[in-house]
Amino acid sequence: MDTHLIYTVIDLLGTFAFGVSGAIAARQQRLDLFGIATITFIVACGGGILRDLCLGTLPPAGLSSWRYLIVSLIASAWVVCAYPMVCRMKSPVQLFDSIGLGLFAVAGAKKALAVHAGAEVAILLGMVSAVGGGVLRDVLLSRVPSILQREIYASAALAGAGVEVLLSYNGADSVMASWLTAAGCTLLRLASLRYGWRLPSTDDDSNHHGDRSH
Repeated sequence: MDTHLIYTVIDLLGTFAFGVSGAIAARQQRLDLFGIATITFIVACGGGILRDLCLGTLPPAGLSSWRYLIVSLIASAWVVCAYPMVCRMKSPVQLFDSIGLGLFAVAGAKKALAVHAGAEVAILLGMVSAVGGGVLRDVLLSRVPSILQREIYASAALAGAGVEVLLSYNGADSVMASWLTAAGCTLLRLASLRYGWRLPSTDDDSNHHGDRSH
């Protein structure tokens, strides 16, 4: 299968997943239809736009291609129409955000490699693509971004992008490998939420020592 087609499919699926997470969060804040559609587009395409700006790909695909606008509108319409069903899901914002995280980590790394960026750039822009939409969603809706907390979020995206780049550099890049990498990144994020995995903090060490001093 053509590499460009693989990238496009993964990128659009990630756009839809992030769009759904943004639409759900906007609906929970009781925004009107225009507000929901706006937040959905910004969340769905924000990470990709940041990635393309860093790569010098102008205008960014999220603004120049009609596909991204259509996908984001479909995501917002689905959430609005199926909101009672969405409400029955457990943590739907985090679920779709995790799916988007895995897909965008791979798509971002693949696009950077496609324009002959180095391995380090590809890994970093894979992470930027993956976390950008979620950060914009949380900032616009006055939530503390996950990237600023101790959650395994940006680190999961780095791992996913790193694996994608490693496979590519070792000649193991394939359709199946890309899908498995995206799935692994998503599962890592979901597992960290399910089991409460956190990154280490210096506050924990200081509090621990402080308790012992008493």
